[in-house]
Amino acid sequence: MPELLPVELPVVLVLASGRGERFLASGGTVHKLQADLGGMAVLQRTLAAVRASGLRWHLEDAGHPGMGDSIAAAVRATRDAPGWLVLPGDLPLVRPETLRQIATAAMPTDMLVPMFKGQRGHPVRFSAACGEALANLKGNRGAAQLLPAQAATELIVLDAGCVLDVDTVQDLERARSYRQSL
Repeated sequence: MPELLPVELPVVLVLASGRGERFLASGGTVHKLQADLGGMAVLQRTLAAVRASGLRWHLEDAGHPGMGDSIAAAVRATRDAPGWLVLPGDLPLVRPETLRQIATAAMPTDMLVPMFKGQRGHPVRFSAACGEALANLKGNRGAAQLLPAQAATELIVLDAGCVLDVDTVQDLERARSYRQSL
């Protein structure tokens, strides 16, 4: 069992409400979160990393119409949190130590974005000061609409799992190849 980290750390919000339409349109035969990745479903791999991180977490899988709605519901369900790590459920290769790194990093601003080789990744960390704005999100854009309002702190990470999401069958194959190379 992983060591539980201090309560004052952010809560990981695992978003699993999407319909996975791009995956199905690309030739997928099941929902992308149920697709097999090395003997485990994509979502189960993501959740395994979250559990292994020792961070508190919340799974939001109520079938909301957009990512913004999912984030808002998850934040409202965890209002007591000192902050949040917003993690889409389709990032099955993110490493537990990367989640801890993002959760414990210094935050000179209210938002922190992991960067892998110049590419923005997930989970994005938000301070408690963002709670009201996050709880009121709606639609498909998610929290990206909050980022221009304030410059986010960028944190360099050495984890390709932060940017390897599974939106299409081709993405799943890329994730399989990357996993096998580890």
